[in-house]
Amino acid sequence: MADDPQRNFRSAYYEKVGFRGVEEKKSLEILLKDNPLDLEKLSTFSQRFPLPSMYRIHVWKVLLGILPPHSESNALVGGYRKEQYLDIVEALEVTRYINASTPSTHVYLRMFQLESQVLPRCSEISPPDEENEDFLSISRAMDEIVDDPVDCYWLIKCFVNQFHIKFGDSLPHLPKSLEHYLSQEEPRLLNHFKQTGTLAQLPYNLWFRRCFAGCLPESSLQRVWDKVISGSCKILVFVALEILLSNKIVLMGLNRPEGVVKFLCNIPQENTDAIVAKAIDLWHKYCGTPMHST
Repeated sequence: MADDPQRNFRSAYYEKVGFRGVEEKKSLEILLKDNPLDLEKLSTFSQRFPLPSMYRIHVWKVLLGILPPHSESNALVGGYRKEQYLDIVEALEVTRYINASTPSTHVYLRMFQLESQVLPRCSEISPPDEENEDFLSISRAMDEIVDDPVDCYWLIKCFVNQFHIKFGDSLPHLPKSLEHYLSQEEPRLLNHFKQTGTLAQLPYNLWFRRCFAGCLPESSLQRVWDKVISGSCKILVFVALEILLSNKIVLMGLNRPEGVVKFLCNIPQENTDAIVAKAIDLWHKYCGTPMHST
């Protein structure tokens, strides 16, 4: 679709006077009036623009299949989701896997294990392994983003399941992809990592398996998850890339892999919004911008 000069002028004006995203918000509202909702258009919108906070959770629920595209069925399906949630919680309480003092994220983990038919015996429960820690990290982040526990559990469950179904085969290749783009943007930093033996030690699990949960504050993380939920795991590579680029002066001064990893696992939190914005720009630069029409 050809660019509309008048629209581009209006968008530039809105952004200049502090109303960035005004037209995008209107476009999303038009999409959300469709019945049934067009999932492809919703995905494309989420790929191109940040979702307004007032609509984010609803769009996530639709894209993850928690709510149906037909809006008249939302109340009915939402009721079923709540009943299922309460039934699982009750089952875990009766069997003494959880109680009133169990942290919510551990409740979600036991629920997920029960539904996935991998719930261990009570006598065999051990400290969380790496896979469970990935789940708990995503749960902690989602718990900060979503107020309602029913919505929170369904979003965690469907996010984790969709991520592994859609992107499980791609995950092992993301570190190599990061290396490629780093060679394009900052070859000196890449050479420094290679010379110091750091490249293989970068916190890939934190970045790629946990989708930056526990690394970025939730306010920045939501914009990354917009892209993941709407169909792109490649955005994770560019967020990692921009973290490296934004901190290259510090990283060039670190000569031990453990020092680099310690820094990257605890990056400064004050400029993460800018990092995510630049990462999205890099993602569009290398991967193109999906076209969208209402």
